[in-house]
Amino acid sequence: MSAVAASGPPSAVLCGLGGWLPSRVVTNEHLARRLDTDDAWIRTRTGIRQRHVVDPGQATSDLAVEAGRRALASAGTGRVDAVVVATSTPDHICPATAPAVAARLGLAGVAAFDVSAVCTGFVYGLASAAGLIAAGLAERVLLIGADTYSTIVDPLDRANAIIFGDGAGAVVLRAGRVDEPGAVGHFDLGSDGDHTEMITVAAGGSRQRSRPGEPSRRERHFSMDGKAVYRHAVTRMAQSARTTLSRAGWKIDDVDHFVPHQANLRILHSAADDLGLPRDRCAMHVEDIGNTGAASIPLALADAAGRGALLPGDRLLLTAFGGGLTWGSCLLTWPELAVPAHSFGQPAHSFDQGEHETS
Repeated sequence: MSAVAASGPPSAVLCGLGGWLPSRVVTNEHLARRLDTDDAWIRTRTGIRQRHVVDPGQATSDLAVEAGRRALASAGTGRVDAVVVATSTPDHICPATAPAVAARLGLAGVAAFDVSAVCTGFVYGLASAAGLIAAGLAERVLLIGADTYSTIVDPLDRANAIIFGDGAGAVVLRAGRVDEPGAVGHFDLGSDGDHTEMITVAAGGSRQRSRPGEPSRRERHFSMDGKAVYRHAVTRMAQSARTTLSRAGWKIDDVDHFVPHQANLRILHSAADDLGLPRDRCAMHVEDIGNTGAASIPLALADAAGRGALLPGDRLLLTAFGGGLTWGSCLLTWPELAVPAHSFGQPAHSFDQGEHETS
């Protein structure tokens, strides 16, 4: 491979970052007009004031392509050896979304595959990309977390419609040294399939399709046991974070920025409190975009980097929890990155009551 590997397997080093949000914005006031709720109720429970959603006809790959394009520009390259898309809302059940994304980015012919770990997808994707690089299968990998939850959440479901938004975030990883800024390492990954029903879309897969009859409206949409998810999310993320820190020999005080999956504000605060981390070290982007699934961590990184909140040498702890159940954490020392300070996506426009709503 390269000289990087002379003293051992190369490490994955972050060298590019980008994000993309669809232009259509759904505010709490809009939701209050069609749900039995109001802005104060939503903010108290979630800390969210608005979320971005796709326009009619837009799909997950459209957001992934835009985020990927920006990450490649940030890295100063137009070529990678693999494209990994972390998503639980693929364009189709079959085939995977990543090959289409790669082709649209002018990367046809490279390895391309999806990772499905729901909201933990980006961390699982980081581990997969790092494995490709360590194995010598790739010099550079484009990893994109992208989800369009507005296409699977019932717009009349007050419990979930207030939480989720659509978006995509992407990073470029290159082969490098374990001791250089940007190196990703010391992972912890886990799952518990005994709680599959806690976060699920019951219809659409082989389990439902092998049965006679049409699925109900509830089966066709996203379902989540919010109270149980809250308990598991805080516990699993905190445990995973501690395991990762222990493997690296880091202490809590060594962490400059805690970047958890942006589930909702209560979970973010509770996870930070459980770890004994000051809340002001917790990266938070959920207020303006909601829970964007696998896109939430890279979008939080892009937001913080764009604001100048992340400085070269800062030590980051990333952690996530999602359906499956799945969870995972990893560590990262922030590199020098070319990340423009601009808003994600196109100029936003409000979701008018007369516009199309996904059902």
